[in-house]
Amino acid sequence: MVVDEKWNKKLKDFLKRYHQDDILELANSYPDKRSLIVNYDKLEVFDRDIAHDLVEDPESVILSLEFALKDMDLPLSKKLDNAHVRVVNIPNRIPIRDLRSKHLSKFIAIEGMIRRATEVRPRITKAAFKCMRCDTVTYVEQPGNKLDEPYSGCENENCGKRGPFKLVVEQSEFIDSQKGQIQESPESLKGGSNPQSIEINFNDDLTGQISPGDRVIVNGILRSVPRALREGKSTFYDLVLDANSIERLDQEYDELDITAEEEEQILELSRDPAVYDKIVSSIAPTIYGNEHVKRALMYQLFSGVTKYFPDGTRTRGDIHVILVGDPGVAKSQLLRYIVKLSPRGVFASGKSASASGLTAAAVRDDLGDGRWTIEGGALVMADMGIAAVDEMDKMRDEDKSSLHEAMEQQTISIAKAGIIATLKSRCALLGAANPVYGRFNRYESLADQIDMPPALLSRFDLIFILLDVPESKMDNQIANHLLQTHYAGELIQHKSNISSSDISQEFINDQLINIVPEIDPDLLRKYVAYSRRNVYPIMDEDARMHLVDFYTSLRKQGEGKNTPVPVTARQLEALVRLAEASARVRLSNRVTMDDAIRTTDITMECLKNVGIDPATGMLDADIIASGISKSQRDKIEIVRDIIKMIAERSEGHKASRKEVYAEAEKSGIVADELDVYVDQMSKRGELIKPDLDHLKLVRR
Repeated sequence: MVVDEKWNKKLKDFLKRYHQDDILELANSYPDKRSLIVNYDKLEVFDRDIAHDLVEDPESVILSLEFALKDMDLPLSKKLDNAHVRVVNIPNRIPIRDLRSKHLSKFIAIEGMIRRATEVRPRITKAAFKCMRCDTVTYVEQPGNKLDEPYSGCENENCGKRGPFKLVVEQSEFIDSQKGQIQESPESLKGGSNPQSIEINFNDDLTGQISPGDRVIVNGILRSVPRALREGKSTFYDLVLDANSIERLDQEYDELDITAEEEEQILELSRDPAVYDKIVSSIAPTIYGNEHVKRALMYQLFSGVTKYFPDGTRTRGDIHVILVGDPGVAKSQLLRYIVKLSPRGVFASGKSASASGLTAAAVRDDLGDGRWTIEGGALVMADMGIAAVDEMDKMRDEDKSSLHEAMEQQTISIAKAGIIATLKSRCALLGAANPVYGRFNRYESLADQIDMPPALLSRFDLIFILLDVPESKMDNQIANHLLQTHYAGELIQHKSNISSSDISQEFINDQLINIVPEIDPDLLRKYVAYSRRNVYPIMDEDARMHLVDFYTSLRKQGEGKNTPVPVTARQLEALVRLAEASARVRLSNRVTMDDAIRTTDITMECLKNVGIDPATGMLDADIIASGISKSQRDKIEIVRDIIKMIAERSEGHKASRKEVYAEAEKSGIVADELDVYVDQMSKRGELIKPDLDHLKLVRR
């Protein structure tokens, strides 16, 4: 390539002035590292014309920059022959749906979520062809997707034949290549519109850096590719982005950059005795009350410690929480706020999410050669973050069952279309569900009112029931808070949209006092990241004994002959996770007695609402684990014995309904209760109804 000497000198001057240290660092790690990151803002400050040319004619400017980089005088003996210049912070950011023909061959930035990515494979850039007649090797550049042979024939003057040729792989030049698909971010979509996507080509050291679910800005040159038709070439072209650089938007907790100044702020905040209350008040401050729920969500953000044992087993540290309650108690708002706080949060709604949409789907790969590939769902996208699933009760039964493995083992096993794979879903699940009949009945068990399998419910560490109970003092506080929130919103919109507004910013700030979170969301996100990255607490002896005493004291209630099992070992594991999360909140590597007490308090709060049998007033783990309390199970046994006794003395082994109801009433089971038990037995296949007046047990 021929470059103007003046132009080359100018670009070398720019690189020296702004990137001297970066170039030395690149030279030290070359060829393992082959890219120099150039900030567009610096280029614009240095020379506005060059910056403008970069957007309008990116290919020549980037080639000139790379030539200048190779031409730099280095103290080392290395030559940066295959080094690349990657430009970031491009102001020319275009939404995918706004891409037009005028953007072709321009340098643009596209923001979105990586939906799909192929494997990294070598692509030939310079092919060596050997003439089969005279053994002369001819080199042909390969700019397109189709392999071009030497059209002019053999380069040997004495031969000059047009083939046959054989490709010599050993003497050809290859480059790593990968294709990806980027889709508009869900939050940027307008109502009712489908997300649009564009194909991206990644080359050399940009390959292997992306995976489905990553939110990125891809900077590159927009190209057009003709659509292939059987009859010939189409006049319609598809858009493809040749990537020049990748900027990550949301990172995992481990990838968040924390400056020294922010680290000092984080450590100072951790020493504040009121740190728990400050974090709780910073979670969804526009929602009044629900402190115990927000405390649980705080523990979920920090999570317990994931443990790996010598035998290869793994115990999850993520805390699963489900909110069940009446409509209008801000369950969805809480879910959406937590998704925003989590560096890798994904929101899905149960009614519009299928099993494959939540876990993974096998799809035909239209980026490569049409093979089947795995496309990750919401739980895979939320790996190392939080997945929020609203309206869980509205999901189909087969979709609910797909969550079991994802919640406990935190993996998703796929066996579809000849692909057997295991994907990671190391995320905490935050669910929300409504009662079957709209509102919650405090006098009926949880399992009767939520359309969810007990095996799934028992995997949640904390289950909260949110009731909408009229109470004048609380209603007054909620109303004031809600209207204050709306008033502050009105002021902000008024000032931003009406140029002649006389409302001062100080007045708006005064109205926002109770709405602005005490800890800025960005700082809180980094606080959580810092804690999860650096804090791995160990439990003190007295804290351990407190949890053991709490667990065993509850279990003792179930030692009687006819008493239910109050809690199971799953609750004990949940206690450990919560205690570790509590220590992480204040960046402590010790789980103290205070952490253990906080944990048992919040667990008891849940058990009182969820695990108490309304008939006996006793804690019963079976309400969650099997959906039927011990008292109900005992009464079902009585009903079964009554039906059996009446059927044995009746013709055709059928029991008369009237007789069954009469005998049941003697045993203290009223007609309405008996109807429920008969329905439950019928659903489980233990009982059939031959006609309206008889019941018959199914022999097993």
